[in-house]
Amino acid sequence: MEKIKNAIEKAKSQSPSQTVGNDAVHSKRAGKDENLEIVEYTKTKVIDFDPVILEKNRIIALNKTDPLTSVFDSLRTQVLQKMEENNWRTLAIVSPTQDSGKTLVSINLAISIAQQPQKTAMLVDFDMRRPRVANYLGIKSEASVYDYLRNQAELADVMINPGIPRLVILPSNRAVVRSSETLSTKVTERLINELKDRYDSRVVIFDLPPILNADDALVVLPQVDCVLLVVSSGVNTKAEIDESMRLLENYNLVGVTFNRTEAHNAGYYY
Repeated sequence: MEKIKNAIEKAKSQSPSQTVGNDAVHSKRAGKDENLEIVEYTKTKVIDFDPVILEKNRIIALNKTDPLTSVFDSLRTQVLQKMEENNWRTLAIVSPTQDSGKTLVSINLAISIAQQPQKTAMLVDFDMRRPRVANYLGIKSEASVYDYLRNQAELADVMINPGIPRLVILPSNRAVVRSSETLSTKVTERLINELKDRYDSRVVIFDLPPILNADDALVVLPQVDCVLLVVSSGVNTKAEIDESMRLLENYNLVGVTFNRTEAHNAGYYY
C-alpha cells in the first residue's frame, strides 16, 4: 500500500496544481515529438485515489515495483504502436463473458497510457449493465455517463481526474435497464466523436459489456477505431473465445489479452 501511495505522490509532483472545472487544458501545446509537460484541469473534478482501495482491487499500474506492472506497460506499448500506425484514438475493451477481468485490464492499461509523457488517457465506463470502474477506483460521483446521455447532466459534471496527471475517468454509477438502446443513440455517437477529436494526444478507452452476454458492445464497436479482447483461464471456454473472435472479425482487433485469474497467482499476457 505504501508503494502505491508513493507512486501517486510522485506522479502528482510531476504535474502542476490542478483546479476543479469542465475539461482538461494543455498549457503547453506539445508537438508530435514533445512531452505534455503541463496539464491543467480547469473544470474537471479532481480527486485522489485511496491507495488501500487500489491495492485491494489489484490496480497495480502505478506501482513500478510490482512485477505485473511491466506486463501492462508492455501491453500499452504494443497497443499504442498498433494504434499510431493507423492513426487510431479510440479503443474498446471487451471479453466473452463476465468475470474475465476486462475492467481491471481497462483501468490498469489506462493508467499505464497516462504515464506516457506524450499521451493523455480517458477511460469511459460503457458497461452500463454492470458498471465497475468507479467502484474499483473508489470513485463516488453523483453524475454518470448515463446522466449525460439522457441530457440530465453536463459532461463537466461527469469527468473526474483521479489525481494522476493526464488521466480522466467518465464513470457509470448504476446499472441501466435499457443500456443497449441508450448506447445506440445519436447522443452516444456524438460523445464518442467529441472525446476522440478534442485532443490529438488523447487515447479513449471504452470498457464495454461482455460480447456474448448482450448486444451493447456490438452497438458501440462500429463507432470505435479498434478493440482489445480479454479472455480468462478457467472462465472462458474455447467455444466462447471462438465465438467472440467470429463476432469481432469485421473490426480492428489489436490483440487478445490472456488473464490468469487464480487468486494467488494472477497474471496478464498479451
